[in-house]
Amino acid sequence: MYSRRACSDLAEPINSKDKQNLSDNMSMYTYVKEAWKVPANSYVKELLWARMQTWRKEPSVVRIERPTRIDRARNLGYKAKQGVVVVRVSVRRGGLRKPRPQHSKKPSTLGVNKITMAKSIQRIAEERAAKKYPNMEALNSYWVGQDGKQKWYEVILIDPCHPSIKNDKTYAWLSNGNQKGRANRGLTSAGKKGRGLMYKGKGAEKARPSVRANGKKTK
Repeated sequence: MYSRRACSDLAEPINSKDKQNLSDNMSMYTYVKEAWKVPANSYVKELLWARMQTWRKEPSVVRIERPTRIDRARNLGYKAKQGVVVVRVSVRRGGLRKPRPQHSKKPSTLGVNKITMAKSIQRIAEERAAKKYPNMEALNSYWVGQDGKQKWYEVILIDPCHPSIKNDKTYAWLSNGNQKGRANRGLTSAGKKGRGLMYKGKGAEKARPSVRANGKKTK
C-alpha cells in the first residue's frame, strides 16, 4: 500500500531534472527502440547507409548470425538458442509489374498500372524465407531498412522438430500440426494484420471468419 504522501508525490509533475534522471536509467532495449522509431533522426541513418551497400550485393534470402534490431526481435519471440534462426530477406518495392497487352484493348481494361498485391511486402518476405527453409516455420518478422528499389525484412524461423524447441514452453505450441505453413496461411503477426484480424468489435464485423467467407465485404 502506498502512503498518502507517496501518492501525492506520484501525482506531482516531473521536472526537467527528473526527466534527465529517468533517461539515464533507461535500459539498453529502450535506447535501441527509441533510435529505430525515426531512423532518419538518429545514428541508425548512417548505420543503414553503410550496411545497405553490403546488403544490395547479397542474395535475396541470407541467414544472419544475430538480429539487427534486438529489441524488435525479442518483442516478437526471438531467443538466442538452438532451433531459432534469423534470415534477412529483400523484396522489391512498388506495385506488380504487368506486361502491356500487344493487341488492341480498351485503356480502362488494360490492367497495367495500379495493380497491387492483396498482401503486403512483409508477408511476401516471410513466404520466401519459409520456402528457402522448408523444415522451419516463420514465427514473425520486422522491418530493417529500405531504399528506392527494395525493402529488407528479418524473419524469425523456428525448427518445430528440434528438441530444445519442443522442451521450451514458449515455443512448444509451434510443434503442433496446426501451425504448419504459418507464413502461407497468414498466421504470423503481419499475416493477421493483412487479413484484418488485428481488430475486434465495431468496424470488424466482416473480417471474421475470413474476408472470403463474407463475400469480400471487409472494410
